[in-house]
Amino acid sequence: MERTTKETSVTVELDLDGTGQSAISTGIGFLDHMFTALSKHSHIDLKLQCKGDLHIDDHHSAEDCALTIGAAIDMALGDKRGITRFSSAYAPLDEALARAVVDISGRPSCTINLGLKRDMVGTLSCEMIPHVFTSIASAAKLTLHVDVLRGENDHHRAESAFKAFALALRNAVAIDTTTSNVVPSTKGSL
Repeated sequence: MERTTKETSVTVELDLDGTGQSAISTGIGFLDHMFTALSKHSHIDLKLQCKGDLHIDDHHSAEDCALTIGAAIDMALGDKRGITRFSSAYAPLDEALARAVVDISGRPSCTINLGLKRDMVGTLSCEMIPHVFTSIASAAKLTLHVDVLRGENDHHRAESAFKAFALALRNAVAIDTTTSNVVPSTKGSL
């Protein structure tokens, strides 16, 4: 999957049936760290390269990387036949605890509550972290709720959120062996 604009050039290779291997270069160290955690804990293999206008700020690169990952997830899911669809997960990181709930519904919706206090974590603005989740959910056409339930350190709060999302996503895209040839919807399509 490729996304090229006047602001960024993003290339993503994604394997839903992977082992969590990643090679990520966004130009934003903390974002690389978060996408690496997403890959590792979702077991989704992810290669991501981004060349962006970081001389302006982090917005375009973070958003376009997330949109491209989301679009690749949507494409990889195909007609969603046999997937588990719904999942939730909790993930701690030291004093921080996050919960993520995923519905691969075909209806993009996202509610994020991270409670971040700092302006930046590394070179990533904290306002972009919820926007990354929203952009993935929008392009992947999934419903996503992420809440950090407690924590003092913004690095820990953000990372626990990505890990919880990764765990929920891993289970939601998994094949449900009891209904492996059925689209998990009363409508018959997602």
